[in-house]
Amino acid sequence: MASVYKDPRNRSKFWYVSFFDSAGVQRRRSTKTTDRTLAMRMAADWERLAKSGRAGSVVAAQVRKVVAELVEQATGEPLHFQTVADYFTHWKTQWDAGKAKNTAIKYTQTVDSFLNALGKRATQPLGNIGPGDLEKWRDALQKGGRTPATVNFNLKVVSIAFQKAQKLGYIPVNPCHGLEAIRDDTEAERDVFTPEQVKVLIEAGKGTDWEGAVFVAYFTGLRLGDVATLTWADVDTAGAQGWFLRRKTLKTRKEVAIPIHPSLRAFLEPWQGVGRAPLFRTLHGGKPGGNTGLSTQFKNLMEKAGIRGRVLRKGVGGARQTTSLSFHSLRHSFTSAMANAGVPEEVRMLLTGHSTRRAHKTYTHHEEAQVWAAIATVPGVAV
Repeated sequence: MASVYKDPRNRSKFWYVSFFDSAGVQRRRSTKTTDRTLAMRMAADWERLAKSGRAGSVVAAQVRKVVAELVEQATGEPLHFQTVADYFTHWKTQWDAGKAKNTAIKYTQTVDSFLNALGKRATQPLGNIGPGDLEKWRDALQKGGRTPATVNFNLKVVSIAFQKAQKLGYIPVNPCHGLEAIRDDTEAERDVFTPEQVKVLIEAGKGTDWEGAVFVAYFTGLRLGDVATLTWADVDTAGAQGWFLRRKTLKTRKEVAIPIHPSLRAFLEPWQGVGRAPLFRTLHGGKPGGNTGLSTQFKNLMEKAGIRGRVLRKGVGGARQTTSLSFHSLRHSFTSAMANAGVPEEVRMLLTGHSTRRAHKTYTHHEEAQVWAAIATVPGVAV
């Protein structure tokens, strides 16, 4: 039977307990408390766990329950053990309440995917999840046909959640730390649109906002999301040397000032608007993804124009097929034309909104006066 005592060999003010462990070996432990009543309760609980262990019936849930009871007895405050499912479900609702609708949807989908991949392990304490669990989920996403960008986004979201749990003291380390991002080997195989193909695309989009969207992307290198959200307030017509397009990009939040190419200015001038009026009303506010999203609409435009890229990755498990040509290829065309004309890398980075050489090298295929000269190297398109 468990007992409590003061150790005569030292001057400790704390009570000690004596009990037999699951192997029948007598153990002595300090309770770290001067309260004899509490020490007696701790002794009884420890011995109860030991007996359960000897009977082969002790489980993690029992241990957590006893520890929680001991903490509440000592501090007066209950101790809550966060399971993976409980923590992530609560974390997900915080995003639902505080973030943009589409961002919240993506985070919710990521959390649901992670919890489903864990299965029964989702009911275990948060601290039980290790790098191995993340690696299995990552590999499953890849085998399911998810692109490297999608897999890396999912890992990033879960890492953010674990990072917060670490700051709150729920876990000692973030299990996502040390997991390397998936490399996208298809990026180096991307093709660019030739000026002739750009002309065909513009003709195919005649009479729609896609006509102007292709024009703008080819002569500015802006991403699809940035092109779709342009307003006339972004177009500066007061420049000393000509028009500028000035805005903060959606992806990097970096300010860019891009001289407007003579061909693009000739296209824009006849229907110049003012203020916050969208340049492309039917595209404004549209989302890139989905079966009816902007990316799919551009793919349909390519098919109408008779332009097809090489298949780089086949769609598996509902994932979309990746080809060597997409709207993003217009950005490649923009920067590659300048690279082929010998425009310095620093100037190309300035115009495309990149801040590092490493990021920029993805797009390379083979101060005001400089950027105007750089823009002039992009071949014009007569339509």
